[in-house]
Amino acid sequence: MKKLFLTAAFMLALAGTATAQTDNKVETTPPATTAPGTTTDAVIPATQTPDANTTAVAASTDGDKEFAAVKQSEIAPAVLKEAVAKYTDYALVEALAATDGSEYKLVLTKDGKDIAAYYKANGEFIKEVAA
Repeated sequence: MKKLFLTAAFMLALAGTATAQTDNKVETTPPATTAPGTTTDAVIPATQTPDANTTAVAASTDGDKEFAAVKQSEIAPAVLKEAVAKYTDYALVEALAATDGSEYKLVLTKDGKDIAAYYKANGEFIKEVAA
């Protein structure tokens, strides 16, 4: 069991390191333009091509909490410990933290099925829902 936990923790750390190496590029958005003959209320966004090395910043609202995407290395150690113990065969898809820092939402996947697991910042499990 100890080896399983260490293996899972190592895999999560490795995935976080691989993700962190691609997060150093900043994406800029060109300014919006207005169509000829229209008022300023009708704005047409300028076209942009996505770059393979850019990452999207995700935000989510669940109930009364707002969540923002965080790197795996920014997840509280107590939360990681509990999540790895409970979801040993799952892979982390996305990690989100409440804007007030009180909760974490971990989107996990196994066999093509995604779930969202909610934890308090101290590692206490709150709930699990289908994602």
